[in-house]
Amino acid sequence: MSFTEASKDLHEDLVQLRHSLHQTPETGLHLPVTQEKVLSALDGLPLEITTGTALSSVTAVLRGGRPGPAVLLRGDMDALPVTERNDLPYISQHEGRMHACGHDLHTAMLAGAAHLLAARREELAGDVVFMFQPGEEGDHGARYMIEEGVLDAAGERVVAAYGMHVTSALYPTGLFNTRGGPLMAGADTFHVKVIGRGGHGSAPHAALDPIPAACAMVSAIQTMVTREFDTFEPVVVSVCNFHSGTKDNIIPDDVFFEGTIRTFSKSVRERVNRRLLEVFKGVGEAHGVTVDAWVDGGYPVTSNAESESGFAANLATEMFGESRFFITPKPIMGAEDFSYVLDQVPGAFIFLGACPPDRDPATAAYNHSPEAQFDDGVLADGAALYANLAATRLKATAAV
Repeated sequence: MSFTEASKDLHEDLVQLRHSLHQTPETGLHLPVTQEKVLSALDGLPLEITTGTALSSVTAVLRGGRPGPAVLLRGDMDALPVTERNDLPYISQHEGRMHACGHDLHTAMLAGAAHLLAARREELAGDVVFMFQPGEEGDHGARYMIEEGVLDAAGERVVAAYGMHVTSALYPTGLFNTRGGPLMAGADTFHVKVIGRGGHGSAPHAALDPIPAACAMVSAIQTMVTREFDTFEPVVVSVCNFHSGTKDNIIPDDVFFEGTIRTFSKSVRERVNRRLLEVFKGVGEAHGVTVDAWVDGGYPVTSNAESESGFAANLATEMFGESRFFITPKPIMGAEDFSYVLDQVPGAFIFLGACPPDRDPATAAYNHSPEAQFDDGVLADGAALYANLAATRLKATAAV
């Protein structure tokens, strides 16, 4: 029986697990309820299980029946600080928290893969590491798990790693896609405090107004991007919040603004971050204000190994047919902390359309929306692909 056929028998269990996770979303690095549900879903399987120290992670190792290397499968578990606006029987029971990005599906699919592979443990030519990860949504959970040894959990460094991400829009349900090389952007955050001197709005000459200086900085950012960086080396810099003042006739003492930086190469990333700080300082000097600016490093570029993305593409096509796979035409500016794993070992990150069949992917609410919905129908196929990626990769390595 193929993994695709075997996964159908797990479908109802995966749906129940996914709905249970959806009802009790947790955010950040500490997900005690989610962790317990994952441990319960894995109970009875022949796994070596450890839990995290700095975060509520679950690492499970399945020992294959034959000698060979180890591969890693990852599913993220955290939710978002979003209040759900859906009419579903399993809607979030916690106001202000929602699985708006589909991580509940990822967790259920990975648990399903553990069941599928455990049933064939004796056939596996090596070991499989299951990485159930908190803190993907900006909290660097993958980095913490790497520091706690997830890549070496089987006793040696994994030779390949695979992750998957569902989308509530863009693609029809059940459609897989990926690409070799950069798939998702690196993401950094800049913060700027512009310090002037407050005063009365009727006498700006007697004050040192920080608002025009800050506005000039915001405009200068876009000039810098379009005039200093090649169009074919994509760079996005967006100011996403801007705060100042208390009343219509009071010039404030200071302005604070911050935003995101998205790039696709290490050299461009370093240059953008350096030039931004120089622009902020230069504009500040021109206006006579003091500038305190800094950049916080975020997720690296999510870059697939060409060999592993090709392997994943061929396997998905073989399993589900050519009509259910396509090559992602260009990278996207979203960021993903599976990038930390792919910085260490070759692997591939794969998208899976999960737009409900009664919605139009072109207009459906996208991931992170309080109205985002996902199709449970993809759970079995996602679990089957996870399992087959690991089993086939181990078999291919053992045959070399």
